[in-house]
Amino acid sequence: MDQRIFDVSEINGYLKSLMDRDGLLSSLTIRGEISNYKVYPSGHHYFSLKDSGGALRCVMFRGNASALRFRPENGMQVLATGRITVFPRDGAYQLYCERLSPDGVGDLYVAFEQLKKKLQAEGLFDQEHKKPLPLFPGRIAIVTSSAGAAIHDMLRILGQRYPLCKVILLPVRVQGAEAPAEIAGAIRYVNRYSLADLIITGRGGGSMEDLWAFNDERVVRMIYASEIPVISAVGHEPDVTISDFVADLRAATPSNAAELAVPEQGELRERIDTLLGRLCQAEERRVKLTRQQVEKLRTARVLQNPRNYLEDRRLLLDFQLNKLLAAGRQQILKNQQRFVAQRTALEAMSPLKVLSRGYSMARDGAGRVLTDAAAVKPGDRVTVTLSVGEFDAAVTDSRGGTSHDL
Repeated sequence: MDQRIFDVSEINGYLKSLMDRDGLLSSLTIRGEISNYKVYPSGHHYFSLKDSGGALRCVMFRGNASALRFRPENGMQVLATGRITVFPRDGAYQLYCERLSPDGVGDLYVAFEQLKKKLQAEGLFDQEHKKPLPLFPGRIAIVTSSAGAAIHDMLRILGQRYPLCKVILLPVRVQGAEAPAEIAGAIRYVNRYSLADLIITGRGGGSMEDLWAFNDERVVRMIYASEIPVISAVGHEPDVTISDFVADLRAATPSNAAELAVPEQGELRERIDTLLGRLCQAEERRVKLTRQQVEKLRTARVLQNPRNYLEDRRLLLDFQLNKLLAAGRQQILKNQQRFVAQRTALEAMSPLKVLSRGYSMARDGAGRVLTDAAAVKPGDRVTVTLSVGEFDAAVTDSRGGTSHDL
């Protein structure tokens, strides 16, 4: 019996048809770890699922991949749902993945943690970027749904606490695919036209999926970029969104946001009354002090008779002049006494005093005082100074150490 010979494409096609008819392979969910994950320019995702015993090639086409709420990563444990069949061109079988979700936790939770980690690394949650809220906002823009209970609660509380404030509502959808773009657009619009001093954005409570618009990266980055301070008021107190981390202030509920946004008018009145009382007391003290100063001036001697002032100044001038003259006389006397003492000391040291007692002083031709007869010889000329006058003489003889013969 002759054996039939098949082409490669025939066998691949046959295997594909067998696998396509298999009910188990047409719709199954497989647990595994992602590896070799790649996204091609076409938008298709290619990866492998592996466990300790083997690996399976997978492909997820762009249409299915666009529905992913998280970013698949290598090493992530996932559940992949789809069908297994052969790709006839290369004869390899693979999983055509239609849905992909993290194993053990929801895809929304994974997406939340991934975006939170990414933005935190960029510094969007840093305290230094938080803007202070205005103490007395004149206008508040509320970005939320116009049909929800949240807006009615906020309007009621704002009206009760601070009726001076003008409220501007920018109605947007707060859930669904269109919600993130509308919320981000409304915040951008308020900033572009400087419509308010403060922005409140949020909604009432709901599931994580209901609140997901406030975890959208577009909304989060727009809140961060807002030049106007933003209060995030999403859900109930246990609910946390990424908008809460990046906003300038997080409110536990929309009602709490309204309370944080404005002061309470009763407290303001009490504060104003307190300040007014302190102002009145300070003014009374000032008036009392001024009256005391006026009374003091009124009874002042100089104002009763202007001549009194001139007389007082004249007496003071005479007193200062007498002190100055006395000090001058005292200084002159001290100088005279010091002069006499110095003159007496100088006269005591003067050689003229010695000459007045009958002594004389001889000098040689160079003007040097002679103290030793050996310093001259016969024939030298000397000058002799007496108590009164002097004369020149010639040396005829000298005897060292005794006396001089002129």
